[in-house]
Amino acid sequence: MKIALGSDHGGFHLKEVIKEYLKDKNYEIEDFGAYDTSSIDYPEIGEKVAIAVKDSVADKGIIVCGTGLGISISANKVPGIRAALVSDTFSAKMSRAHNDANILALGGRVLGDDLALEIVEAWLNTEFEGGRHGIRVDKIKDLENKYNK
Repeated sequence: MKIALGSDHGGFHLKEVIKEYLKDKNYEIEDFGAYDTSSIDYPEIGEKVAIAVKDSVADKGIIVCGTGLGISISANKVPGIRAALVSDTFSAKMSRAHNDANILALGGRVLGDDLALEIVEAWLNTEFEGGRHGIRVDKIKDLENKYNK
């Protein structure tokens, strides 16, 4: 599985921790920045990761900014993206199982490294359940189509 990673300067440290973790688990990674702690705007990175997921350059994405809020809002502007801002393992599992989230958003200034890695693990190892949840995800897609004409 290929994972697109991205962060702004506020999420850089956590992105690097996640990148090493994913490498150790033999995931293929494409890093869209930030590449250091120099100031960078999260909308640019959120868009790059979202486009990679939308265009199937990557199977899933993980994005990080200081709180995870701005970068998740930005990524969710790209049609077809369901970026979930998560701060616990239960929500990570439910974002995949019930919402088919294709991007995980995290807050680098909000989460400790250990909890963030537990969230990543839970998110990557949970499959979408489909069924009644598929009907609801289709309704999300319908809303997206309705307002993106």
